[in-house]
Amino acid sequence: MQPALEARLARAVSAVSRGIERAMEDAAEDLVQLMKSLVPVKEGDLRASIGWTWGLAPEGALSVDTVESSEKQITIYAGLGLSIPAVARWVEFGTDPHSVAKGGGTVAGQVALAAGQGRPHPGAKPHPYFFPAYRQKRRAIVARMRREIKKELKGV
Repeated sequence: MQPALEARLARAVSAVSRGIERAMEDAAEDLVQLMKSLVPVKEGDLRASIGWTWGLAPEGALSVDTVESSEKQITIYAGLGLSIPAVARWVEFGTDPHSVAKGGGTVAGQVALAAGQGRPHPGAKPHPYFFPAYRQKRRAIVARMRREIKKELKGV
């Protein structure tokens, strides 16, 4: 292969990588902002815990979703800094009626709850904030990545 062609192809690969990285960052930020606008707010802790990072979710956070290109990975997460990170999942999907007494999540706790003992919790309705945001932004994310790639390739 000719050296000039090899150099141009190397610049193209680098440009595409830059475009994908920028598009992924912008898409993650848009998705996080939409999720924050959809999450129900009681005290604001869950909303404040929603974010994104390159690579894996920080320890203590629940990974909500991962977006990957061939070389990069962005993780959208929630629950970081909450005393119970699972709250992020409970809000999204809701909970069944359960006992909040010590040991209430065990079989014995469920038997006690059925017998009228323990501390019953009526459960919680789901308040989806992640999947509606993702469904709304999915096509825009792909379109943004295509635009960025084309823009970068035009510069090569």
